[in-house]
Amino acid sequence: MADASAYADNVKKYAKGYNQKAAEKIVGHLGIALRNRDSSLVSCSDETELQRVRDKFCRNKLGLSQTNAEIDAAIGKVCETLKPEGSHKSRVTFYYLLAEHFGKLDELAG
Repeated sequence: MADASAYADNVKKYAKGYNQKAAEKIVGHLGIALRNRDSSLVSCSDETELQRVRDKFCRNKLGLSQTNAEIDAAIGKVCETLKPEGSHKSRVTFYYLLAEHFGKLDELAG
């Protein structure tokens, strides 16, 4: 199992609850990307990156079938939620909040 403990406090600041197994799956999914500071963060001002979040995580990993507009709205909501983090939006927290928004935490944890 991937170690999500380094991200738990940040996730708990913004999430409604905390599903450790789901967080571990997200950390495992991100793998090596978390070793590099730049790739461990999400930039809400980078449209290409937000499209990648939508396509690679929301569509491929979560299996979402919602329209791009619906997914993009959820991504925008997470950007707003994490605004207090400034330019340091943890990718783990960002993905966790998206999974939570779409009701996919239990599925991830399973």
